[in-house]
Amino acid sequence: KEKEKEKEKEKEKEKEKEKEKEKEKEKEEKEKKKRKKKKERKRKRKRKRKRIRQKGHQD
Repeated sequence: KEKEKEKEKEKEKEKEKEKEKEKEKEKEEKEKKKRKKKKERKRKRKRKRKRIRQKGHQD
């Protein structure tokens, strides 16, 4: 009986670990998406500035 209880405890621990891993993964994904968006915005701004500068030279 004691051994069975131990097994149950182990199973619970494993489940908890899995949950933690999932949470971490989701966090990572969110961070990645955030960074990607930031990069995109930065690039767009750079491009805009370049275009404006070129227009200035044409005048």
